[in-house]
Amino acid sequence: MVAFVILSRMLTIESRSTTENDQEIDLNTASHSSGPMDRILKATIMAPEIGALVRGTVIGKNRLAVYVDVPPFGTGLIFGREYLNARELIKEVKTGDHITAKVVLPEGENGYIELSLKEAKQALLWSDAKKAVENKMSYDLVVKEANKGGLILEWEGIEGFLPASQLKTEHYPKVPDGDKVKIMDGLKQLVGEKLSVYVIGADPKENKLIFSEKSGDGKSRKEIVEQYALGDTVTGEVTGIVDFGVFVKLEEGFEGLVHISEINWSLVENPRDHFKVGEKIKAKVIEIKDGKISLSVKALKTNPWIEAESKYKKGDGVKGIVIKYNKHGALVSIEEGVAGLVHISEFKGEDDLRRALELGKTYPFKINLFDAKNQKLTMSLVKSLAK
Repeated sequence: MVAFVILSRMLTIESRSTTENDQEIDLNTASHSSGPMDRILKATIMAPEIGALVRGTVIGKNRLAVYVDVPPFGTGLIFGREYLNARELIKEVKTGDHITAKVVLPEGENGYIELSLKEAKQALLWSDAKKAVENKMSYDLVVKEANKGGLILEWEGIEGFLPASQLKTEHYPKVPDGDKVKIMDGLKQLVGEKLSVYVIGADPKENKLIFSEKSGDGKSRKEIVEQYALGDTVTGEVTGIVDFGVFVKLEEGFEGLVHISEINWSLVENPRDHFKVGEKIKAKVIEIKDGKISLSVKALKTNPWIEAESKYKKGDGVKGIVIKYNKHGALVSIEEGVAGLVHISEFKGEDDLRRALELGKTYPFKINLFDAKNQKLTMSLVKSLAK
């Protein structure tokens, strides 16, 4: 008893009743039954269609051909180009083996049914791929390549595509403003990684296989977004922290973004100083656009500018601490969450400004503009009191 399995169910060798050497059959001398009953049966049985998969028993092989008994149709033949295309498979085939093949020509040379072993293998694989789609089967596959649209993976010898949009949130490159170059760089980081994916599309005619990290059991992105409204308070888990903000998972497969400017009322230099991955946070929905949700953490806190409106006005003298330089001048905080600009035009240049206003130090200033509604504040250094 010999059992043999090759390439994803392509060939299955069942029980063999003989151990004798393979028969050598000549293409021109192979015998055919030609009795009255055989002729009657042949006349009443329709030939298999081109492209049909048939199962039969190998009755002989030589250096150029493999002969297969395909009941009730007759004898099939794998030869010529089809033999060469499948020669690696044919090496393992022996007389008595049961195989599946694809019909290339229902009635070819000398009345044989011309068969293809390689095309049968492909047909069975695509059949399995379609079943994988229907049954939502999961596979662990290694990422082979990355391109501008997603990733290339291989399943059972067939290359397939995983669009970037079908990546889980933890794998999707988190870059500002959808920068395609940076997204591509992020995708390249996944090459060589093993991902658990689903086959969501299988088209043998187009030779297209589409993967997704998402099972497809959940709601569509549109359905998810429609659940939210401006002003909603949501709770989510921090899944990523980047220079420009924080990504928050609102539900499986969907994230919102807290931009760095929406983390706190006071100046935020590094979002990583305020949050950690895995942390649960609350935020307010401040924008819904193009299937994306923008969030604000500071919107759930008291706006310090509201209280400051009753405390400050144009012409007031105040003390402030220098917290940052920018191309326009120096940013000065007069209290937590309330900061304004001291313009560079009040100094001889950037070097002069930095000498006069050192980071972290407190100086006297005069308010030139205080607009609490628009959160605008400009000031001038009171040089006579600064020394």
